[in-house]
Amino acid sequence: MNAKNVAQTTSKNGRTLTIGASLSYFVLSLVINAAGNVLTVVTSQKIHPAFLGSAYWTAAESGFNKAVFQGSNLMLGWVFFIVGVLIAILNVFLQGYFDWKKFVGNIAFMVPFSVLISFFAGMFSQVLPESHSVMTTIGYTVLNFIGVAMIAIAISIYQRTNLVLHPADDLMQILRFKYFKGSAAKAMWASYIPPTIIGIIAIIILPDFTNYGVGTVFAFLFQGGITGWGDKAIFPNLKHQGI
Repeated sequence: MNAKNVAQTTSKNGRTLTIGASLSYFVLSLVINAAGNVLTVVTSQKIHPAFLGSAYWTAAESGFNKAVFQGSNLMLGWVFFIVGVLIAILNVFLQGYFDWKKFVGNIAFMVPFSVLISFFAGMFSQVLPESHSVMTTIGYTVLNFIGVAMIAIAISIYQRTNLVLHPADDLMQILRFKYFKGSAAKAMWASYIPPTIIGIIAIIILPDFTNYGVGTVFAFLFQGGITGWGDKAIFPNLKHQGI
């Protein structure tokens, strides 16, 4: 493949990004997303009594991991992976047809994402000390909210890149453009139905609410809105590809 072919852009299916640019945006958003997810989990775990909670999907999956696998950092990545596969299957039904490239992309996304989740979980757990003071608690609360914002910004970047998506964010994108006329906030709220079910199952198995708190409420109320804001404020020249 010559340099001209590599650099070529195309308007087919609404794509105007080169492969290189698409991959760069994707890798950046993948790292931001994984780090943000784990940041909400670890800051919540480090505060006693726990009141922060995690981002909405993260809270449900972390709660399930704690109920079934005693909160293993290693298994957390596997829980994220398995849930992702199930949501990828749900997406096929919602979009009304089977797109094997998108389906494989959903599953492929989960492999590096799950590895990064386990990596950041181990790293942040070691780096961040237990909170035993008001100032540390305030700092962790800010970090928790930053983690939620990081997730939302990452979603904005790779939804616009539209190379491969996390199944949960592909779910949101399907809902956003097929059912909610482009509204990121409404689509985000609708996409929270599956993690709500997962969270209820986890609580039935183990009545533990340490993964739920003000951070979870913050994510529920504002994550979709931050994603919409990110579309305009973060890499504003990056437009939705293939939509």
